[in-house]
Amino acid sequence: MPKSLGSAIAQAKCPKCREGNMFPVSPFSYRKLAVIHSRCAVCDANLVPEPGFYDGAMYISYAFSVALMITSLVAINVLVEEPKLWMYLGTVVGLTVILLPAMLRYSKTLYQYGVGKLKYRGY
Repeated sequence: MPKSLGSAIAQAKCPKCREGNMFPVSPFSYRKLAVIHSRCAVCDANLVPEPGFYDGAMYISYAFSVALMITSLVAINVLVEEPKLWMYLGTVVGLTVILLPAMLRYSKTLYQYGVGKLKYRGY
């Protein structure tokens, strides 16, 4: 049974077959943060069409970082009566370090699905 688009993106599967993994490690691994399989193990699709292809994913990663910062700052303002500067800095830095692998992974996945020329082929 073919995977839905949302499920394939959430699991970082190949855009063409939605079965092969795009990344060799789990989403919360700090090892090999920037490594993407060059070809899909299932359908042999080229996941890295040209050098520097994923540089555009930095814009998506930036949007994730801004959303994380705004959400953190608003949550601190709502939950803490008189927040201190260290609360803001500690929360934003801590969450960014914890979520960095996932943000990098999903920014590249969304970029491949949005800009990449690989279209789904339901085998």
